[in-house]
Amino acid sequence: MPWRFDYRRWDGTQAGQVEDADAVLAGLTDDLLANGDLHEAIQRMMNRGWRGADGRDVEGIRQLLDRIRTARQEQLERGDLGGTFHEIAEELAEVVAEERLGIERLADEAQSSGDERRRQVTDEVATERRMQLDLLPQDLAGRVRGLQHYEFVSSEARQHFEDLVERLRQEVARTYFEQVSDALANPDPEAMARMREAFDALNRMLEQRAAGQELDPSFEAFMERFGDLFPGDPKDLDELLEQLAARMAAAQAMFNSLSPEQRAQLQGLAESLLEDMDLRWQVERLSANLQQAFPDAGWQQRYRFSGDEPLSMADAADAAANLADLDELEAMLRSANAPAALAEVDLDKVRQRLGDDAADSLSRLADLTRRLTDAGLVDQREGRFELTPKGMRRIGQQALSDLFGQLNKDRIGDHQATWNGAGHDREEHTKPYEFGDPFNLDLSRTVHNALRRAGSGVPVRLTPDDFEVVETEALTRTATVLLLDLSLSMPMRDNFVPAKKMALALHTLISTRFPRDYLGIVGFSEVAREILPEDLPTVSWDYVYGTNLQHGLILARRMLAHQPGTKQIILVTDGEPTAHIIPDGTPGGYDVYFNYPPVPETLEVTLAEVLRCTRANITINTFLLDPDRALAGFVEQLTRINRGRAFATSPGELGDYVLVDFLRHRTTVRSRTRRTG
Repeated sequence: MPWRFDYRRWDGTQAGQVEDADAVLAGLTDDLLANGDLHEAIQRMMNRGWRGADGRDVEGIRQLLDRIRTARQEQLERGDLGGTFHEIAEELAEVVAEERLGIERLADEAQSSGDERRRQVTDEVATERRMQLDLLPQDLAGRVRGLQHYEFVSSEARQHFEDLVERLRQEVARTYFEQVSDALANPDPEAMARMREAFDALNRMLEQRAAGQELDPSFEAFMERFGDLFPGDPKDLDELLEQLAARMAAAQAMFNSLSPEQRAQLQGLAESLLEDMDLRWQVERLSANLQQAFPDAGWQQRYRFSGDEPLSMADAADAAANLADLDELEAMLRSANAPAALAEVDLDKVRQRLGDDAADSLSRLADLTRRLTDAGLVDQREGRFELTPKGMRRIGQQALSDLFGQLNKDRIGDHQATWNGAGHDREEHTKPYEFGDPFNLDLSRTVHNALRRAGSGVPVRLTPDDFEVVETEALTRTATVLLLDLSLSMPMRDNFVPAKKMALALHTLISTRFPRDYLGIVGFSEVAREILPEDLPTVSWDYVYGTNLQHGLILARRMLAHQPGTKQIILVTDGEPTAHIIPDGTPGGYDVYFNYPPVPETLEVTLAEVLRCTRANITINTFLLDPDRALAGFVEQLTRINRGRAFATSPGELGDYVLVDFLRHRTTVRSRTRRTG
């Protein structure tokens, strides 16, 4: 099947996307190299976040969960559910006080009028009104209900009470239906009748859907008739019902959070304000249907508010809705095991609850793997993410760039040959032939030299002085095997990741700048094994004891046996040999002998393999990480036999040392080739 490529006009964002993908991959690299599992490295990166190419920090799930905990704590420590009862009680007391003042004013006016009949009638009315006020129930619902049927004397008190009732009706409406229009709070009979019809239609649609019946009315017909009452702009019935369920569940959570006495008072107050019995029944019916349709909306949730800021009923429901959103977001973040799972998060809610930075971070977290796959750096196979060849090259390039960036340019140079010698690549320059030069004859220049010497005429006779040859670029070839310690001590001493970065950088250096060179990789612990370059990012240390350098040298020598050019082994280790192989009597079979501290036999067979490498003209250069006295003593014997070099280095400097030594080694080889060419 042919590859398909999609192209679009350059708009300036593509470079940023590539840089961002590179920044993401760079943030993954250490974890990937340490544990060898890209899928798990991505999960851990989701948890910790990373630094973007724009220099901004992308918060991980851990930081976002901290934000959620902080926002929840601030909400709970700010609000006081009991405060609203005190405010309503105080305002009702003010209404009663205003009414009593109005009664006394009316009585005083009748007394001063000189009209005895007026005084007697007024006294009777005043006495009756005072008694009615004295007999008002102490609970809020009872006082509101009593005042609703009370005939006010004071116009100011009546207006104050009507304003309070209107405000409380709106609170009740907003408590249950955050975005419903003011119709529910409007005592106008026509408006109340329309709300009853809307709720009845909603209940019928819910019950029909639960029974698997056709909806009557349809969602479209319902919105055409009642859409102005539900301004949340739902796109379908499910979205509308989800909005209503979320708000009613928040109202229920608010009620659940009250004390039993407060709950009874608030419930009674709400019932007294919704005087329309049929409408109240429709609301209760809708609540029951929504609880059945959305059982996980948080109907049983309750919160412990401990602040001193009085919350009205609607504000308390708002607070409960905020807390429910935070709870839902926390549950989604805790259960997310891949970036795609975060794509379902409502970023608008995140922005409202946690701020723009959190929403931006969550968006980039959800986009993490898409950026990597779009850039061709990772691929998903059978539900797990894996590096692509391009991704592996990019990690190697980053490792190489990081290491070269730490070095003084004067130490490395650009590794360009500035001398001429035997080889195969033609250059533009020619020279008179000298004994020992490759006979790459330039016929045009040679014949020209003969004609210039002898003049015109044929045949043209050539002499050795006429010969002119093409100068060629000297080419050298180096065969290298990197012998990498994979024993358990490497990660325990934090040597493993720097060693793998060095290996990746070395592979990238050779494959890109010296493609004629050969690089093999051998990992060794209890036993040794060849590692393919494409497997290097995901190779992990071995959970076994033993440092079997003997077996590693055997494999390295075999890999170099048929390679042309100069041959070397780069050995990276942090421990002396503690294991070796013993033939078990079967063709190609062997057993492993391990002992710590190492026995003389292990050291002897390992040094014997060093001697075989030396006889095969293989140089062993050793890089010691955290060397102790025993390892230093063994390496001293190794270098005495092989004449290679040994470097004691730290994990942070390992890559520098290896790359510098490799380049110097090739420079030395070129120099030797020049002298003998």
